Amino acid sequence: MSPTRLRSRPNPMLAAAGVQLALAAGPADTPPEPVSTGTVLPFKPHLFEAANAVQPLGAKKLRILGIRGIPAAHGGFETFTEYLALYLVKHGWDVTVYCQEDGDGAVCEDMWQGIRRVRIPVSTPGVAGTIVFDWRSTLHAIKETGVALTLGYNTAVFCALYRLKGLPNVISMDGIEWRRQKWGKLAKAWFWMNDWLGCWLGNHLIADHPEIKRHLETRVGGGKITTIAYGADAITSADAAVLDSYGLTPGNYAILIARPEPENSILEVVAAWSREPRGMPLIVLGKYEEGHTYQDSVIAAASGEVLFVGAVYDKPVVQALRFFARFYIHGHQVGGTNPSLVESLGSGNAILAHDNRFNRGVAGDGGVYFAGESDCADKMSLLLEDAPLIDCLKAASRLRHRDRFTWDNVLKEYETLLAGWIDAPDASAVAATTASGAALPP
Repeated sequence: MSPTRLRSRPNPMLAAAGVQLALAAGPADTPPEPVSTGTVLPFKPHLFEAANAVQPLGAKKLRILGIRGIPAAHGGFETFTEYLALYLVKHGWDVTVYCQEDGDGAVCEDMWQGIRRVRIPVSTPGVAGTIVFDWRSTLHAIKETGVALTLGYNTAVFCALYRLKGLPNVISMDGIEWRRQKWGKLAKAWFWMNDWLGCWLGNHLIADHPEIKRHLETRVGGGKITTIAYGADAITSADAAVLDSYGLTPGNYAILIARPEPENSILEVVAAWSREPRGMPLIVLGKYEEGHTYQDSVIAAASGEVLFVGAVYDKPVVQALRFFARFYIHGHQVGGTNPSLVESLGSGNAILAHDNRFNRGVAGDGGVYFAGESDCADKMSLLLEDAPLIDCLKAASRLRHRDRFTWDNVLKEYETLLAGWIDAPDASAVAATTASGAALPP
């Protein structure tokens, strides 16, 4: 991903799909949010040896699409891409990452830490700009060789081009976007359609959580899906001086890190904390703006012990705030393996999480779980009073992270999967089975 200028005239494919109607139904796009079962790929087993085999120079080529770009600055998929690309380059891969840039002009290329970046300018703002970027990235990528890794399915309709070209395309299917409350009906219909299309058009699917795999199995056969988790670094120390600027001391605050959206239970958590004096603050990270109905309701529900510190993008600062917290609160109700929850395990946090199958599948015994505002308030009181419980939960988080969510394990599994497709036959001839066992026509 020599630079070439791509024409910016309206694309009939987008218009035919009714994209603009869907975009008007919801707010601007936000980065997607990122448990391994060792699922076996549905093709020749010996291909798994390719990850460790000596291959001809330039034989292992990968293009990564579906993110804003690297270095990571926007979300879980970007962070994952940075880790994966750097890892694969060190293991002899030729990696291209497609990067979205604001503005007009020609497509250009550069190198960043051994990774080829194809930088595509897009002047259209918001979700519409993301779709235009995905379209232009796909048009560029189908002229290349090697394997494509598409992160997310929000524009999976474009993956039909890989099928037509006979190029292998592995799709990481992310969460269940069309269930999110923030989207309007037409936007939800767009995501629902692309959820199905991604399952059918991708040569292989990656689920980041067993529950996401179960969801995908309602669309295609389980042999087409591999479950690979998100990863996180083990944080064993941090700079306590970071706390000074926030007026905090280690172990004497709780922390909530999430976008201010209804499905993240922000209102319930803030209201639960504010029911009674807690003796320490709740630190809320995220961008809150006046005039936004939901965000206004969150701020109105907050007592003086809730501190909204804004969006924080400085990684060492976020790590320190998380590391020294008494416990981390995770209210996400929808999704698979959430990156922030995995990072809290890696930080050894005691965790208070919304009670659902996604969060339990990630945090396991490292979490205490709540259902609703009243239950959340009671569990907060428990964690504020029971120091031995906090110590047990922290130890459980460390163990959970070490066993399931280290980057080393996650990246090795991705390399093994992707290497299998390097030597696979023409992708148009690789059977993609449906739930009924029928082969998808190329």
